[in-house]
Amino acid sequence: MKRPLRIAILLCDSPLYLTAEKYGSYGGVFKALLERSTESLKNEIPGIENGLELTSWNVYQVEEYPNLEDIDAILITGSRFTSYDDLPWIKKLVDFTKAILAQDRVRIIGVCFGHQILGRALGLPVCRSEIAWETSVTPMSLTPTGQFLFKANLKPNMLSLMQMHRDIVRVEGSELPDGIENLGSTDVCQLQGMYKKGRFISVQGHPEFTPDIVKEIVHARTEMGIFTKEMHDDAMNRLWDGHDGIAVGCAFLRFLIK
Repeated sequence: MKRPLRIAILLCDSPLYLTAEKYGSYGGVFKALLERSTESLKNEIPGIENGLELTSWNVYQVEEYPNLEDIDAILITGSRFTSYDDLPWIKKLVDFTKAILAQDRVRIIGVCFGHQILGRALGLPVCRSEIAWETSVTPMSLTPTGQFLFKANLKPNMLSLMQMHRDIVRVEGSELPDGIENLGSTDVCQLQGMYKKGRFISVQGHPEFTPDIVKEIVHARTEMGIFTKEMHDDAMNRLWDGHDGIAVGCAFLRFLIK
């Protein structure tokens, strides 16, 4: 690596109290994920642990954005907001994502809401799932591309991720534009990730979430009446099942470097 890889984390929300107390912002949550992922990749990519330069940009409150000349990639975080709303800051984020798609150097990582924003920028339909919420640790079936990128050798064809969403990028069959590949699917969400070589990678799940982060969100949404007691109990029962966030974090870094 000739220079630090400059990743701009676009903050689309703020974490709840306990998560904020530990990590500061979702930028801190992703920093923790990427640090754990670089540790896993030290033997595969020598020097990677010293090769990342992370900055955070609050795009949902103050609408601050990096100059493309100063970065190598953006990472669009999750959010409690609805990705297909036409709030000014969301429209600006979609336009910024379109601008990056229109050039060929700066790459894109999208996570949950960020995955949906990327889908919207690509002209794909983004909507509320007619089936259900997906929460807590959820297994997905991987496509061949997903298996390759996530190196899912221990659990062939499968990957488990934390989930926290009702909105989806909707596709049926092979409706993705040419050159874009689906990474996996569940019964609730047929497009669990998107990939275009050298351009972008996204996941609907949350590789950055820990059980404690999800626990806080589930409790809060139950108290607000968003989740029923049954949904709460179901999510909590799966909370400590193993999930593959580090495998996805490693895939993000390989995508950016190789």
